[in-house]
Amino acid sequence: MLSERRLQVLRAIVQDYVGTEEPVGSKALTERHNLGVSPATVRNDMAALEDEGFIAQPHTSAGRIPTDKGYRLFVDKLAGVKPMSAPERRAIQNFLDGAVDLDDVVARTVRLLAQLTRQVAVVQYPSLTRSTVRHVELLSLAPARVMLVLITDTGRVEQRMIDCPAPFGEASLADLRARLNSRVAGRRFTDVPRLVEDLPEGFDVEDRGTVATVLSTLLETLVEENEERLMIGGTANLTRFGHDFPLTIRPVLEALEEQVVLLKLLGEAGDSGMTVRIGHENAYEGLNSTSVVSVGYGSGGEAVAKLGVVGPTRMDYPGTMGAVRAVARYVGQILAES
Repeated sequence: MLSERRLQVLRAIVQDYVGTEEPVGSKALTERHNLGVSPATVRNDMAALEDEGFIAQPHTSAGRIPTDKGYRLFVDKLAGVKPMSAPERRAIQNFLDGAVDLDDVVARTVRLLAQLTRQVAVVQYPSLTRSTVRHVELLSLAPARVMLVLITDTGRVEQRMIDCPAPFGEASLADLRARLNSRVAGRRFTDVPRLVEDLPEGFDVEDRGTVATVLSTLLETLVEENEERLMIGGTANLTRFGHDFPLTIRPVLEALEEQVVLLKLLGEAGDSGMTVRIGHENAYEGLNSTSVVSVGYGSGGEAVAKLGVVGPTRMDYPGTMGAVRAVARYVGQILAES
């Protein structure tokens, strides 16, 4: 374990390197930070930190820079994330409050996160498998044609057109709508199949084929494979950090194009806690020079999806973590109120 003084020296090195982009020397540290010890003691502490792999010397200059291991310890020992100021919180709320539907919420969130952090923002759509049914609407378009509208607790709306095997009257449609909602409203998507399996038996024989067709369409909607969607924004921000990527920025850009990679980076949506993956902790090789800060969002106490940012390891971790957490909280509130 590092002593508190050496931890203080490491914190100072991380803060200065993130702020100046220049390797940090002992003289600069003692001038800029009230460490309470002599430059010689700071040099000894830096030598010990280097021996233990927390900092490294990029070239022959006297300066040192944090390693992935150094950033990890810095993040793990953070006293707290940087809180958003009152004007920043108001700006977040005002920007997100104008959203008209879920797509707009996600698009605004991506833009906002990219602007706040000046990193690449990634926002996952709420996963249907972790959603509950708010309401199922059935609308008659023709004697044998029905529109099914599925509304989730996260504000997602799915519409499907259904060609029925036989004409279906308004009274029968209203009856099906009422019975269907009495069984599935407020229930998890994963519970719906068993809740409706015997529903056709309660209808007249001539209507059972249509009821079964409507239920089949509903169940297909619940399990569609394209549910794991995400939106990305702010990729151009990476060009500001060209010197932070040792060889080329291309592997990072290629990784960001792979949706499967990004979903794995964000992690399991059910985990609502803050996750920070630094450098080589990212399993995908193309992202070994980046850090990923992500957190779950959702209505109530459970996360239904993740959002986060991708940037160089030389990142303002307290500020980035504060922004990601604040945005996730406001998105969760919007979903709860939608």
